[in-house]
Amino acid sequence: MIYDNLKIFFQNVRKNALIVNIILETHCHFNIILIQEPSWSIICSIPSSTCSEEEVLVGAPHHPNWLSFTRPSVTQLDFLRVLAYINICLSSFHFSLHRDIINHKDILLISFFTNNICSFIMNIYSNTFYSALKYLKNTEVNINNLLIMTGNFNIRDWLWDPSFLYHSSISDDLFIIADLFNLDLSLPTNPIPTRYSDTMGESDSVIDLMFLHSRSSELNNHMIHLEW
Repeated sequence: MIYDNLKIFFQNVRKNALIVNIILETHCHFNIILIQEPSWSIICSIPSSTCSEEEVLVGAPHHPNWLSFTRPSVTQLDFLRVLAYINICLSSFHFSLHRDIINHKDILLISFFTNNICSFIMNIYSNTFYSALKYLKNTEVNINNLLIMTGNFNIRDWLWDPSFLYHSSISDDLFIIADLFNLDLSLPTNPIPTRYSDTMGESDSVIDLMFLHSRSSELNNHMIHLEW
């Protein structure tokens, strides 16, 4: 099965197109790349059906080895904060984006098929208001066989960051959501920070998390790569 060798890379790139291009060029040994806070740029101008002025087509970096998945482009260049790339080697698994199930600008829900079984992965960017998490908690969403929920959650908590001494109430909401989807928090094999501060006196932190399908024998660990 695909799960046995499934390799997923995810990173918040802080709107840096160069980092995205480097990842796409050098990470072909991964099957899926999940990006938070991608860089958006104007690709070209296109005729408008509603006015005399042309509209701009906005997009993210592309690469011939990867299929990109995101919500429709918008003119606000920093509006969409989640993006996914699927290695073209997996194109036969019929990956699809599901706005019909989850329709939120900071959440991507993607399905694929193996042996006629439909599985899902979820990429999340949670802002400082935790709007994505509040959406998931307050919206009745029934997703069977969600394998992975991962992303930048912007939550500091001693439960996954030994250098932080406090517990956040929003973490309780996050675990409620994980339980609804039958997911468990995955602790990395190398517990190091996932965000390195650029501010003097501000400590590094762990705010990027991965939740895996409960009691899965195939998807059972992850590690943190050093930041670019």
